[in-house]
Amino acid sequence: MSGRADSTSEARIIVFDDGRREARSDDLATEEPLEIRLRAASRNENDTLPLHGPRRPAHRAVAVTMRTPGADAELAAGFLYGEGVLRKAEEISAVGYCDDPSVDEAKRLNIVNVDLLTAELPDLEALHRHFHVSSACGVCGKTSLDALRLNAPAPIGPGPVVPAASLTTLPEKLRSEQGIFATTGGLHAAGLFDESGELLAVREDVGRHNAVDKLIGWAFLSGRLPLSNHVLMVSGRTSYEILQKAVMAGVPIVCAVSAPSTLAVSVARDFGVTLIGFLRGGRFNVYAGAERVG
Repeated sequence: MSGRADSTSEARIIVFDDGRREARSDDLATEEPLEIRLRAASRNENDTLPLHGPRRPAHRAVAVTMRTPGADAELAAGFLYGEGVLRKAEEISAVGYCDDPSVDEAKRLNIVNVDLLTAELPDLEALHRHFHVSSACGVCGKTSLDALRLNAPAPIGPGPVVPAASLTTLPEKLRSEQGIFATTGGLHAAGLFDESGELLAVREDVGRHNAVDKLIGWAFLSGRLPLSNHVLMVSGRTSYEILQKAVMAGVPIVCAVSAPSTLAVSVARDFGVTLIGFLRGGRFNVYAGAERVG
């Protein structure tokens, strides 16, 4: 599955500067919907293997998210893993853009099919339940935490102890690799570091959650999970969803340049994640798991 080239779009604007008016062009971060579909492998009446014979898979749309095009396969895989729909990359036979000739060609690039090796789709009830309770203020906290306890593949391991001086270098390393942000000034980023502070991968998107999904999807599809000796750094604030995805991926240390939410702190403390906020300018706050900061 080749990557999309249209992560940015050009717009004509009027700039007012010190009383002067000038027409210019500006690069904007592209924002388009992405529909994630699961497709089960079909079999003919006499087939013995799911992928044998003509492939006419049944499909089901499981989510639509507004995202910046690029790394769409990773976004789909990371989302499905983070929600507990998929457990292993070996469950997937292929990931690709929509190949339905009845769909307008331009729209096909906003639909990703995740083809499964099994002839039946997985149970998606938990996924729908998660979206329902997450939008219900007052009940989403406890219900979401209980669901995460059921879905998390394993407890967070002890992980590394990272020197404070190493942590303070992460924001600049992440910023230096934000290519689309440098062009548009309008994207979030998620970066994965090893315990020595080396940046291993970075993904960008208009949505913080999407950037994390892309990053975890990369690790999922390349067989790198769990990320037990790694540090996740995000360019904005940390919410429940960011911590949920980190827990599912086994990340022991999560850092952000801004503040965490109360539920993010609760998840970090309940699941043994080191949570660091306001990591910028040589200082930071530790909200949970200070034992991993040397």
